[in-house]
Amino acid sequence: MTRMKSSFLKVLNRTLNPLTLRAARSGRGPFSLIEHVGRRSGRTFEAPLILARVPEGFVAELTYGPQVNWYRNVVAGGGRVLHRGEWFEITSVEPYGVEEGLKAFGPPASWLLRLLRKREFRLLRVSA
Repeated sequence: MTRMKSSFLKVLNRTLNPLTLRAARSGRGPFSLIEHVGRRSGRTFEAPLILARVPEGFVAELTYGPQVNWYRNVVAGGGRVLHRGEWFEITSVEPYGVEEGLKAFGPPASWLLRLLRKREFRLLRVSA
């Protein structure tokens, strides 16, 4: 990851994330919460994300790529999703097709994702 991108993510983490975390915890708005455990620290972390609900679980678009901590931690050790006040255990993470991912998000989000040429989608499969 470039130094500039890393710095940008740190700024987001300190400014925007506290607001979106509150929205995700409240169950209102578009945000869900991913709870994951650090690979090295063993600490529990939370990341606010906009996820699309599908029958198998949730679809995530990897806006900042697969090198972000929440994604690497979930792949390595699992995690949970808080969506509209309900917790779901992540059982696996799988690649998800671009067209299927765009369809899962639906308009207008899919229009924006297409415009921004976002192509990295993952299925967060959850237990029933």
